[in-house]
Amino acid sequence: MGDLKKLNVDLGRRGYEIIIGNNILEKAGKFISKVVKHKHFVIVTDDNIPQEYAQKVELSLGAGSKVNTIRINAGEASKSFSCLETLLDNIFSTAPERNVTLIALGGGVVGDLTGFAASILLRGVNFIQIPTTLLSQVDSSVGGKTGINNKFGKNLVGSFYQPKLVLIDIDTLNSLPERELLAGYAEVVKYGLINDRKFFKWLDENLDKIKAKDEDALKYIIYKSCQAKSKIVAEDEREGGKRALLNLGHTFGHALEQQAGYDGSLVHGEAVAIGMVMAFTMSYKMGLCDKQDVELVKGHLSRAGLPISPLDIKENWDIQLMMKAMAQDKKVSDGKMVFILAKGIGDSFIEKNVDANIVNDTIGLILGVAK
Repeated sequence: MGDLKKLNVDLGRRGYEIIIGNNILEKAGKFISKVVKHKHFVIVTDDNIPQEYAQKVELSLGAGSKVNTIRINAGEASKSFSCLETLLDNIFSTAPERNVTLIALGGGVVGDLTGFAASILLRGVNFIQIPTTLLSQVDSSVGGKTGINNKFGKNLVGSFYQPKLVLIDIDTLNSLPERELLAGYAEVVKYGLINDRKFFKWLDENLDKIKAKDEDALKYIIYKSCQAKSKIVAEDEREGGKRALLNLGHTFGHALEQQAGYDGSLVHGEAVAIGMVMAFTMSYKMGLCDKQDVELVKGHLSRAGLPISPLDIKENWDIQLMMKAMAQDKKVSDGKMVFILAKGIGDSFIEKNVDANIVNDTIGLILGVAK
């Protein structure tokens, strides 16, 4: 299985290629040289990423390159102002010029932080995504969303800043812990729930292969996910419309993550899984979709090994804190909460005027405290 799969994110002059295959880390320099001509690279990775990954990329960039590698602490807590400042200080210590290229080698946290740093360093420098987790490969590395969290919520400080290239080495999934694989899988399921019921059916029929890390299955779901996201991003880069569909489950999910405190008890993909169940439950409550589809979503995610309720994570949740977090979500428009709801599996849509009482009641129903 040495063949490469390629996709283009069609954004005109700012468009870029996604390359998916085996042994990509060793070949990274060859692909990078086609889009970047200058030879100063700063690789940003984290302490969960095997050292050999960075070494392979460093060697691939060639003897004539100046390569600096910076490691950050793993985990969502690194998406902060203080960590951003530390990262920028470390980059400045390498004496960068505007032709420097930042390389994000890691999961979503590394990509989000590195991309944001690239967007503001010297008023903008090149960066390249080399995602090493399933979640980052199928979602966060594509589309140019970068950013950090603050006390008011997740990803509220950031920019739209596209990479020059996305390199996806599926071999990096071999060492990925099962929990991280499943967290990424939640984002894969999302694409089926948004607008591709046929893909959801394929996932349901091939779930065991995916969990066993079957190479053909993994390559297929990564390609299909990147293809789906690339198409939406090309149509709506800055989330003025259709791109908001990609936030299915995220409004609930981000509120759950914030309340959990980014302490590792709830990772992003798990929050999205719960959030998608909550979105389908609310859609059913509003008379938009059948109970059968809600049960299909819950059953599939549960069979995958993902949580489907906040109560799967911990017992005590504050509904009002969740409501407050969602009211400050970056998708709020004209003071109204925006949700991605569903008429069924593969038939999601954007609803810009959801009654807060329905949201409150949905959370209460799922937490077992509904009146």
